[in-house]
Amino acid sequence: MTPDVITVGPDMSLGDVARVLAEHGISGVPVVSPSGEPIGVISEGDFLVKERGRPARTQGALDRFLGLRTREVDDQRLSARTAGEAMSAPPVTIEAERAVREAAALMIDQGINRLPVTSAGRLVGIVTRADLVLAYLRRDDDTLRTIREDVLRGAMWIDPDDLRVEVQDGHVRLEGTVDRRSTATILEKLIGLVDGVDRVRNDLRWDFDDSRLLPPADDREPGAASLLARDHPRSLHG
Repeated sequence: MTPDVITVGPDMSLGDVARVLAEHGISGVPVVSPSGEPIGVISEGDFLVKERGRPARTQGALDRFLGLRTREVDDQRLSARTAGEAMSAPPVTIEAERAVREAAALMIDQGINRLPVTSAGRLVGIVTRADLVLAYLRRDDDTLRTIREDVLRGAMWIDPDDLRVEVQDGHVRLEGTVDRRSTATILEKLIGLVDGVDRVRNDLRWDFDDSRLLPPADDREPGAASLLARDHPRSLHG
């Protein structure tokens, strides 16, 4: 997200809002209450409603089905003088800790170009479609770093340089040799939980096949000692 968000208050005049959009070269801004809560979004589309004026034809059933603005909403927008009167509300927002893929899904499903980011109800940033493109380009590098440091080194106590890990477009390939077959299985499962991983190709080999061993008395999975020995495994989605 972009943490330094340009915002407007609900009482700002539409003329001043237009100047903010023009000066910063942006197409929309969140409307924020005095306490810092996002209460709406005003964009170029809201100005277009006023420029267009009242539609020449009445709204039919198909218009309502497609989600077009009703006459009442048009009347409100036509008479709007402030950001609070012209904004689209309530705003579609996303919590700061949610995954990138959830932000992308929201923007696609809602047909929006910007997504205010909140924490404890307060605005802390904004995500645009351009931000998601950049995040996608960085995703493989971030995913590889998480696998090497959080999964291999942090959770399984394996030196990341002992294995070969490749990540391309969210697809992970594992190569190398581990101590036991169960270790290879656990690695595959843990890596599959990492944010940004879509598929795991496990080409690992092992020195000892423990797949036919009876499970321990406490029903713990064989070969998981290195993972279970840690009281508080680190998050894989940091």
